[in-house]
Amino acid sequence: MVNEKKPISVVVITKDEEKNISSCLESVYGWADEIVVVDDESTDRTVEMARKFTDRIFSKKMKVEGTHRNYAYSLAGNKWVLSLDADETVTEDLKKEIDSVLCGDTEYSAFSIPLKNYIGNYWVRYGGWYPAAKVRLFKKDKFKYEEVGVHPRIFLDGKCGHLKKDIIHKGYPDVAHFLSSLNYQTSKEAEKWLADRRKMSLPRALRKTIDRFLRAYVLKKGFRDGFIGLVVAVFAGLYQFLTYAKYRQLKQLQNKNGQKRS
Repeated sequence: MVNEKKPISVVVITKDEEKNISSCLESVYGWADEIVVVDDESTDRTVEMARKFTDRIFSKKMKVEGTHRNYAYSLAGNKWVLSLDADETVTEDLKKEIDSVLCGDTEYSAFSIPLKNYIGNYWVRYGGWYPAAKVRLFKKDKFKYEEVGVHPRIFLDGKCGHLKKDIIHKGYPDVAHFLSSLNYQTSKEAEKWLADRRKMSLPRALRKTIDRFLRAYVLKKGFRDGFIGLVVAVFAGLYQFLTYAKYRQLKQLQNKNGQKRS
């Protein structure tokens, strides 16, 4: 049957995503035979809207991203899992490509998928933003995340293949949302540096700030995206500098608290 649902679990993690969740779930509804939503205590209509597409909805506060994602994937009932964020949608071409994987035998335990990232309505083609493939399709029992709060590493038992069709990612409606995301991620990264006892100095932070800007704007041709490309490159550099500023503040607070206890 042409419209037969595929033996795949789509897993989506949400937090106040009422503006995005319907488009996300609609893009896989009727194609995947299971949709799992793990909601991080949303205060808007996210859960209500998700119920139109699935009854497999779970509520759990996210404390550590890697741990949270591993929990979400453990709820999947199928061998294959497609992991989506709520601001992402699956194209028809990608569904056909995944169908070909599911229909045959494959030597791979996982597949990376290109992300077509947007800021507003602008598709960011350069600066390292495309294809920017991420591992999103995997066998449930062969894949897990490092249990850390930001940018967790992937642990994969087996080989990783690469798909060609896109996931559409409209994560930044405007520059303000992009900046808000940068602020959140640098806070988490600073906490990670502190927990790892990372050695970081101001000269090194400045060098990495400049290096990331030049890589994004020059080497990865971010200038070809015009003003948006400049914004992306500046924010890439700021990621390092802001993380260092927050890390330094956290370290000073840690030292101050340590002196009080001694």
